[in-house]
Amino acid sequence: MRLRLLRCAWLVAAAASAASAADLRLGIIGLDTSHVVAFTKLINDPNDPNHVPGGKVTVAFKSASADIPSSIGRVEEYTRRLQTDFGVQLADSIPALCEQVDAVLLESVDGRPHLEQARPVFQARKPVFIDKPLAGTLRDAIEIFRLAKERQVPVFTSSAYRYYESLQALRQHEVGGIRGAISYGPAELEPHHPDFFWYGIHPAEALFTVLGPGCGTVARVSTPATDVVSGKWSDGRTGVLYGLRDGAAPHKVIIFGTMTVAEQQAGGDDYAPLVREIMKFFQTGVAPVRPAETLELYAFMEAADESKRQGGAPVKLSAVLKQNGWSE
Repeated sequence: MRLRLLRCAWLVAAAASAASAADLRLGIIGLDTSHVVAFTKLINDPNDPNHVPGGKVTVAFKSASADIPSSIGRVEEYTRRLQTDFGVQLADSIPALCEQVDAVLLESVDGRPHLEQARPVFQARKPVFIDKPLAGTLRDAIEIFRLAKERQVPVFTSSAYRYYESLQALRQHEVGGIRGAISYGPAELEPHHPDFFWYGIHPAEALFTVLGPGCGTVARVSTPATDVVSGKWSDGRTGVLYGLRDGAAPHKVIIFGTMTVAEQQAGGDDYAPLVREIMKFFQTGVAPVRPAETLELYAFMEAADESKRQGGAPVKLSAVLKQNGWSE
C-alpha cells in the first residue's frame, strides 16, 4: 500500500512538473459566475496589468442552476464572453473536458452540484480548484475531500478574501500575541445553502486567515439584518464574525494583539492574488490551505446555523463534523 501511495504521489508531482514547463491547459466547469470571465482574463490576456502567466483556459463545460436567478440569468452572457473574447471552446461533458486539460477550475456558483461535478475530475486525476462555496452542505464538503484523498488528487478551495493584499498586509503587522479578531462583511442569504456558505464565507474565511484553525465552539445571535457569531479557540483566543445583510456592507478584519490593535486598510483588492495562488497550485500540486482547515471553516459556519436553531446555544464544531460524516 505504501509503495502504491508513493507511486501515486510521484505521478501527480511528475505530471505537475511536466505541465509547468509549458502553459497548462485549463478547463472551467460552470459558467454562471462572473469569476469565469474575471479569472480567464487574468490568465489568458497577457496585456492585463495583473496577468497571471503559466496557463491558458481552453475549454469549458456550461452549466447553471434553474432555481437560482443569479445563476440561470447570467450563464448565457458569461458563456458568450468566454467564447467571443477568449476563444474558449465548449465541451459536451465533464469527462470530455477532462480529456483536453491539465487542470480544472470548478466555478459553478451553486455549491450543491460541486460534489457530483468533481467526481469525474477525480476519476480523471486532474488537480482542481473549487470555487466558493466548496459544497452545498458540510457533509458534501467532507465527501469531496474524502474522495480527493482516495484518488490522490490535489484539491484547493478558497475565498478571494484570504489573499487580498490588504489582509495579507494586516497579517504582517506586529501586534504581539493575538488575543482575538473581529471580521465583518456582507452575508447575503441564498435559500438553498446554509446561511453563511453563500456570501458569509468571505468574512468567515478572512477570520480564519488571521486566527488559523483551532476553534472549538461557536454561538450565534441572529436578526433579520445581522448575524453575530462568536467562536472560542482551544488556546483561549476568540473570533467574532459579524455578518451584514441590510444597508451598507463593507468588509474589514480587526486584530486584537497584546501590543496593539491593528485594522485592515482599504486598498485595491482584486482576484489576481487568488489566481496566482491557483496557478501555483496547478503547477506544484500542493494546496496552500490544508483540507483540515477548510473543513473547520465550513464546520464553523454549519455550527453557527445549529446554534441559531438552538436559540443561540454554544455548539461544538467536533459534534457538527461527526454528525456530517467526518472521521479522523
